[in-house]
This record gives sequence, C-alpha cells and structure tokens, in this order.
Amino acid sequence: MNTSSAPAGAYDALLARVLPEARSQRTWEPSDGPLPALFVSHGAPPTLDDAQWLDDLFAWGRSMPKPRAIVVVSAHWENAPAALSGTAEGTPLYYDFGGFHPRYYTLPYATPDATDLARRVAGVLNPTGGVHQFVNRGLDHGAFIPLMAMYPAADVPVVQLSMPSLDPEALLDLGRRLRGLREEGILVIGSGFMTHSFAVMRNPALAGYNEAFDEWAADALRRGDVDALTDYRAKAPGVDIAHPTADHYVPLLLAVGAATDPTKATSQIERMFWGNSIRSVLVH
Repeated sequence: MNTSSAPAGAYDALLARVLPEARSQRTWEPSDGPLPALFVSHGAPPTLDDAQWLDDLFAWGRSMPKPRAIVVVSAHWENAPAALSGTAEGTPLYYDFGGFHPRYYTLPYATPDATDLARRVAGVLNPTGGVHQFVNRGLDHGAFIPLMAMYPAADVPVVQLSMPSLDPEALLDLGRRLRGLREEGILVIGSGFMTHSFAVMRNPALAGYNEAFDEWAADALRRGDVDALTDYRAKAPGVDIAHPTADHYVPLLLAVGAATDPTKATSQIERMFWGNSIRSVLVH
C-alpha cells in the first residue's frame, strides 16, 4: 500500500500532477454510445492517502469520455422513497465520518449546478412528480471521495440518489429505471465496498472469508449471474464476515440493474485494502 504521511497528501500530489489533463478530458458525445454503469469501492478518508488507489481511480475515469453528468447511489444514504441530494452550485459536502484529521472535513469538491440533472432523474423515477429533494444535503463520502479522484477538476454535475431500501431486488430495479440515462452521457454509479468487514481489520486471520466472497462475486459477475448476485445471502461464501450488513453490497446491484448486458462486466480495480476487497467493476 503506497500511502502519504500528510493527511490527504496523496490527493494533493494527484491534483498537482493531473489537473490540467482532467480539465481537458474529452466530453461524451452521442456517437460514443451509452456510457457503462459502475460499481466503485469507495473507501473513507484513507483513500485520499493511498497514491495507488487514487491513480487507479483517475485512470479509470480517463478511460471513458468525461460524462455530461453523474448519478451516484452511495452505501451511506438510505431514504424511502428515493430522494435526491442538493443540486445548487456550492452545496456543502456531507462529511459523514468521524475520528479523522481535521483537514478531511475541509476538503472541497465543488461541482457545477445539477438542477437540470435532478429534474431528469426525478422524471425517470416518477414521471408524475413528487421526488423529494434534500436541498441542504450535499454529497456524502461514498460519492465525493471516489469522484475527487476520478474527476478531480470537479467540472461534472453530480446528484446523489438515496437507496429506497437495502433489499437487493429494490436496488436492481432502481438501476433498471436509470438505465436509459446512460444513453444521454450520464454516468450511473453504485458506490459501496466489495467486502466491508471491520471484523477483518480487528482480526486479520478472518481475511480468507473476504477473499472467498470476493472470488465468488467476481465469478458471478463474469457469468452475469444476476440471480446469484441478488441472492447473495444464501449463495455467497463468507457473507456473514464480508457483509454483516447489506449497505455496502447492494449498490453493486444498482450497477448491474443499470447495465444493458450484465455478462459484460470487467473488474477495473482488484486488490485488498486493510483486509477488504476494493474490487470495482464496469458493466455495459
């Protein structure tokens, strides 16, 4: 693991190195075809100290045309019915973590106004209206931390959409409802963690459970086995250790649901971080 000793030092180094390149990235055009859907293992503030993780995320963002807009569903916001985050330019971030260096609570990610995007998403979810918008709720760390690395110029409108529940079928359905947005150059992202086990951090001897779950998920994704991915509680090995709660897993189902062909899934990032898998996946 390549880390920086200064809080967010690796992120500072990334910005110094890539910001001009990020600003000049070519924007999506209709001739590019639909953007893929993504599942991103997002991490907390330590992501911003890990140069390799940041480089991997930035390279992933560069491998696609810059999206016209981004819709992200994070493990850290459950609200029923599905609701939208604030969209005004300059809406403060939601620093939904504790116990870290003060600098992490001041890092900005000031994306452009996303009012038009929110209207489009609301129209897809409920054509008759009525999707609630939390005006003062900014992006939480499941949204802004990976995007700070993928699109560090902060020049793409972003709206966060809540999870209506932690039921895998509900997230699969939500992804399906968002699928058509990809044809408009809107990137659909589910942000969670391929394994999310604090027990492994406390007891590294449990790492085999996470590895078994990660291998199972990667195989199911390669085969496009949506039924297995949805029924993960019954079918996945190591699930009680890898995902004692569903919140960091079910955003994967959002990405699978938003995909045109779930059998065309490829892992873009594959490694372990503090005993957990940060596997991140692209699906067409």
